[in-house]
Amino acid sequence: MDFNDYQKISRQTAIYPNLNNNFIYPTLGLCGETGEVAEKIKKIIRDNSGVADQARIDDIKKELGDVLWYLAQVATELNLSLDDIAQTNLKKLQERMEKNLLHGSGDNR
Repeated sequence: MDFNDYQKISRQTAIYPNLNNNFIYPTLGLCGETGEVAEKIKKIIRDNSGVADQARIDDIKKELGDVLWYLAQVATELNLSLDDIAQTNLKKLQERMEKNLLHGSGDNR
């Protein structure tokens, strides 16, 4: 499955207020799910000495799926293609690598 297929199929399960005119709702969901991934990682450090066993990895995989779903909905609300987002990001990183600017900060390096 490619990103665009995922985006189209996942949209069939999107149910929230003002669908097709509401990028705020899925953005908030994206933040929440990302926080849940961070919580799972934090608990690996706290409760399992930093060792990610298979059960914890499986839980994180589910949360990452939720992150992907919300990302797809934000993109759809803004008429962006996940495939295009991925390609644009890789191009940006490649250009930074060629300029030896992967380290550092700032969006426009």
